[in-house]
Amino acid sequence: MTTVTPAEERTAGGAGRSGPTPSARSGVLKGGWSRGLGLVAATAALVAAAFGSVLIGNYPVTLADVAAALSGSPESDVERIILHIRVPRTVTGLLAGIALGVAGTVMQGLTRNPLAEPGLLGINSGAALAVVLAMAGFGITATAGYLWFAFAGAAVAAVLVYALGSLGLGGATPVKLALAGAAFTALFGAVTSMITLQDSSTMDDYRYWVVGSLTRSDGTDLSVVAPFLLLGVVLAVALTRTLNALALGDDLARSLGTRLWTNRAVAALAVVLLAGGATAIAGPIGFVGLVVPHVARMITGPDYRWVMAWTVVLAPTLLLIADTLGRILLQPQQLQVGIITAIAGAPFFLYLVRNRRVIGV
Repeated sequence: MTTVTPAEERTAGGAGRSGPTPSARSGVLKGGWSRGLGLVAATAALVAAAFGSVLIGNYPVTLADVAAALSGSPESDVERIILHIRVPRTVTGLLAGIALGVAGTVMQGLTRNPLAEPGLLGINSGAALAVVLAMAGFGITATAGYLWFAFAGAAVAAVLVYALGSLGLGGATPVKLALAGAAFTALFGAVTSMITLQDSSTMDDYRYWVVGSLTRSDGTDLSVVAPFLLLGVVLAVALTRTLNALALGDDLARSLGTRLWTNRAVAALAVVLLAGGATAIAGPIGFVGLVVPHVARMITGPDYRWVMAWTVVLAPTLLLIADTLGRILLQPQQLQVGIITAIAGAPFFLYLVRNRRVIGV
């Protein structure tokens, strides 16, 4: 018997309505076995990207150097680079990539908005502004201290964007939310730039972080943020069946026993934890949460259980590859990962806006 997901039922039952056709909404990989095997291959690509992130850079590194650095106290400069720079940078990319990808998936499913993601809707910028305020106004430079500012900034930004996007007829439509997100992103970015320029002596170390960077967090920072990101991922994974029900529409989801307000509150908490935590360790990185869920949906179809699983693998792969490219494109200089993801993500965003077959969620 063929399994039909809720989103496919909605599509099949929506004859006469505008929107993606069933064929347009089916994934490239059909069937659980093909999706599973594809996920194994994608995981292998993630492992390769992680190894590449550790090995590639201005200083040549071998697998033997990595093994020596991880086996005991580093004795050479190369081993110290591996242990104190390359490995934390790679782990930061893994954690931030997963967090941003999962947050984008939850936001798109929760709002049924194909343009929803933490960077585009101003959540990352709000968290970044709060962190910079903590640094410049209160002298807080430890991740354990400004992490709570990141969470608060992400929450405030989400409320402001949704409130502005909900004004007028039609409520919170995708276009209105995108415009509200763009407006607040510009506002938050301008205030952040003003603060960093006014206090250059204090903020020199954070300018690269503000554009999105994997270079600042160390093992202590990551150990502080990781539990919050893990909690956010667990909450998001627990919501996958709810997201499938919400794809049917609020009325049908409610008739299936879905507690809309409760699940939306849990989803909002997950997004704040994920976006705020990712911003705290890597800065405001955009487009990862927008691009990756759509790519996963193209591969697997609309079932959020598979979309979430593929996003967890594809998002950190994309972020690590972008960071590695940033190291080698302008050697010996480096491009921060936020710049690379913006360059790659902007064309995809335009493609989403123009292609109706792709944007259905």
